[in-house]
Amino acid sequence: MSLMVSISGIRGIIGDSLTPDIAVRYAAAFGKYCKRRNPDNPTVMLGRDGRVSGRILANIVSSTLLSVGVHVRALGVCPTPTIQLAVEHTNAVGGISVTASHNPIEWNGLKFLGSSGMFLDADENMEFWRIADSNDFSYAGWQGLGNHAADDSWIQRHLELVLALKYLDIEIIRKRRFKVVADCINGSGGVIVPDLLRKLGCTVTELNCDVSGVFAHAPEPIPENLGQLCSKVRDERADIGIAVDPDGDRLVLITEKGEPYGEEYTIASAVKFVLRKETDERRPEAGNRKRVVINLSTTRAVEDIAREFGAELIRTPVGEINVAKRMKETNALIGGEGSGGIILPVVHLGRDAIVGIPLVLQLLAEHGGSLSELKASLPQYAICKGKIELGNMSPDAVLSKIRAASDSHGKANTDDGLRIDFPEYWVHLRKSNTEPILRIIAEAKTPKEAEDVVQRFRKDVEQIALKM
Repeated sequence: MSLMVSISGIRGIIGDSLTPDIAVRYAAAFGKYCKRRNPDNPTVMLGRDGRVSGRILANIVSSTLLSVGVHVRALGVCPTPTIQLAVEHTNAVGGISVTASHNPIEWNGLKFLGSSGMFLDADENMEFWRIADSNDFSYAGWQGLGNHAADDSWIQRHLELVLALKYLDIEIIRKRRFKVVADCINGSGGVIVPDLLRKLGCTVTELNCDVSGVFAHAPEPIPENLGQLCSKVRDERADIGIAVDPDGDRLVLITEKGEPYGEEYTIASAVKFVLRKETDERRPEAGNRKRVVINLSTTRAVEDIAREFGAELIRTPVGEINVAKRMKETNALIGGEGSGGIILPVVHLGRDAIVGIPLVLQLLAEHGGSLSELKASLPQYAICKGKIELGNMSPDAVLSKIRAASDSHGKANTDDGLRIDFPEYWVHLRKSNTEPILRIIAEAKTPKEAEDVVQRFRKDVEQIALKM
């Protein structure tokens, strides 16, 4: 397995494609990149998601940054959005999150942040990768070494910023006295998520919250990996189940029936809540700013909700930086991705489960019913997601042939792979940023219809591959 290098950073299997020398090379390159931007005070925020290999990898990264003359503020085990927030709210020149996000335990990686707190964009990555590929690094003498300081204050500061959100009335949430089961996969959310829920007046049953980094199940928060959480919600007669991925940027919900709410409906619910608040309170600062930004793989439900509140809906290629950058450019109110990622710029420009939790809970409290009833009140669609191992296939060649065969039947978008919109459904085929696969995502009115679309396009890809 080769190292995955993309707009999402680097990821690999520890001891195989991600080794200490690889970590040194990319950390030294990032240090050089940061010193170009702020030679007088190059400070980098560094945190990790808690997985077993994280301490070793973070120590290598920290020592390398110090050795090239970059100062390190070590935040310890904390969510990626906490690191982003720390960068954005200080004069740090950048940040690194030691995480492989939803990848299995044998993986780890590095996510690189610019001074805005957002991930490096395409142009910034190109410059960074050129430095890494050059292997031309200068190590400092004893007088030029960076200084290291531990800073464990940012989880609390993250909570304070979220709880002070203008959209929230904490007492409304507390009056509902929600019973919540929280599954934090023994990752970075194990402290901050239960703490937040208790501050919101919830009774919390902690599930996999020990921050040991030993994942209790496959870490991606998708239905097939959340059986334990679903069962616990039923057993505890809880109002809601909450799951986050190891680095705490994705929020997934389980209804009171112990059934998946649907990761796409995390962003749909948050968008409805924020747009309703802006509309009901007629916030003058909104003006013509009622814009929502989502990626090309996100549910049409968000389009319907945006239309209901007279908001402009903008789609971008998949990748948090693509959404966040467009949000910044358009001064959008809210945005995110259908994988459970909510971005609320008044806190920071990054996907953040900690932001999403109180938005959903207050929406639910104001709705007055159960979580399953809340979902039933939203536009109803079903998404099906599949994947195909790429092997030696050229994804661009495959997608070109798929588009040629579909051009007369649907509206094609090639901003990110190939998305084709049909009146009753859409399909999106794209090369993954984080795994060596081709993703196929389809949405229709029913699960069967969505599954049929995925299977049809899967067969088309396989037939094309046989002829290549």
